[in-house]
Amino acid sequence: MREEGNLNVLTGKAGMTAAVSETLVRVNYSETDQMGVVYHARYLVWLDVARCDHLRHSGMSYRELEEAGLRLVVSDVSIKYRQPARYDDLVRIRCWVRAVRSRKVEFGYVVEHAEDGRVLATASTSLLALDTRMTLTRLPARVSEVLHPIPDPVRLGE
Repeated sequence: MREEGNLNVLTGKAGMTAAVSETLVRVNYSETDQMGVVYHARYLVWLDVARCDHLRHSGMSYRELEEAGLRLVVSDVSIKYRQPARYDDLVRIRCWVRAVRSRKVEFGYVVEHAEDGRVLATASTSLLALDTRMTLTRLPARVSEVLHPIPDPVRLGE
């Protein structure tokens, strides 16, 4: 269950879109395995929630994209697990845009323990733009205009 979401505007100027968005989740018991550790696949769900929040903070919802005939489908995922999250931990997922190309968007993530700042995982996803026939298509100009790539604020793959 998501507890709250917010965004960090790096410049602090009114009207700017989020460079890094934040989503908070509290680990529930059903997300853990027999060792009391969050099951590895649960991170994929958290990345999806954070990515949808980032889109919303940038000025569009995934629902609006679908209504306009655009589908963003995950084509690549990479997750580096660093430390375990456990039952009842408050977890913060930071999300940002790494790159926007004509037919693809890349997102970066850092999953942290919200109370002590420990990095639990880092991740990246690549999403391809498809039309309603599920054919590769170009990203609409509006999408490219509101998604602003930034350099990774943390190292993702090491």
